[in-house]
Amino acid sequence: MLAKRIIPCLDVKNGRNVRGVRFSADQDAGDPVELATRYDQEGADELVFYDITASSDGRAIVMDLVQEVSERVFIPLTVGGGIRTFADVREILKGGADKVSINSAAVHTPDIITQSAESFGSQCIVGAVDVLRLETAADEPPRWEIHINGGRKATGLDALEWVDELVDRGAGELVLNSIDADGTRDGYDLELNRAVARRVDVPIVASGGAGTTQHIFEVLTEGEANAALAASIFHFQVYSIPQVKDFLTDRGVVVRPYAA
Repeated sequence: MLAKRIIPCLDVKNGRNVRGVRFSADQDAGDPVELATRYDQEGADELVFYDITASSDGRAIVMDLVQEVSERVFIPLTVGGGIRTFADVREILKGGADKVSINSAAVHTPDIITQSAESFGSQCIVGAVDVLRLETAADEPPRWEIHINGGRKATGLDALEWVDELVDRGAGELVLNSIDADGTRDGYDLELNRAVARRVDVPIVASGGAGTTQHIFEVLTEGEANAALAASIFHFQVYSIPQVKDFLTDRGVVVRPYAA
C-alpha cells in the first residue's frame, strides 16, 4: 500500500506567507523560507509553494524566493502561481522545483498541460483546481464550478468534467482546492475528493479546511485522497507534522516515517 502524504502549503504574497478564509489571504503567517526549513526538518513528505497573486496581478512568479526555498529543503517541491506559458513551466523546473502546479493557465490554454507533460513527464505536472460548490436540489448529486485567478473568477466549467480533461492531457496529479472550506478549519470537502478519486487514476491531493488531525484522517480514508495539504494548522503550530503522522499511524493509515 502506498503511503499517504502530508504536505504543508506556503501561500506567498509580497514575499510573506499569508493565510485567510476562503482565499482572502489577509493574515501574515510567517517567513516562507523559515517555514519551509521547519517543515523539511519535521518530516513533511512534500512542500507546495503558491505565489497566490501572480496570476491575478498578471505577473511572473517570484523566482528568487522559489530558488531560496528549493535550496533549503530536501523534499519534493511543487510550485505554482503566475504560470502562463510553457516557457514558465520550464523556468520553474530549472529553478529547483520538482513539480509545477498549473491552474488558471490550463483553463486559458489547455495545451500547456499537454505540451508540458510530453516534454517533462506527467510526474512533473500537477493540475490544480479551485472549486466552489454549486447549489443543487436535495435529490441531485453535488456539483462544483472551476474558478481561476486565485478563486476570483468563475469559469462556468464543471469541476468533474474539467479534471477528466486535465488527466487526459497528461496531468500526473491533481490538487483539489475547496474555496468553500479554505481557511475555515471545519474539515475538507469529502464529497469532492471522493468523487474525483473515483473518477481518475492519478493521485489526489486534498486542500482546504484542515483544522484537526481527525479532518486529515477523514479525507485520507472517507475522502479517498492520496495526500492532505494543510496550511494554518502547521503555520501557527496548532499541530506539528509528527503529531499528525502519529495520529494517522495509530489509526492504521500508512505514512512515511519521520526522524524523531
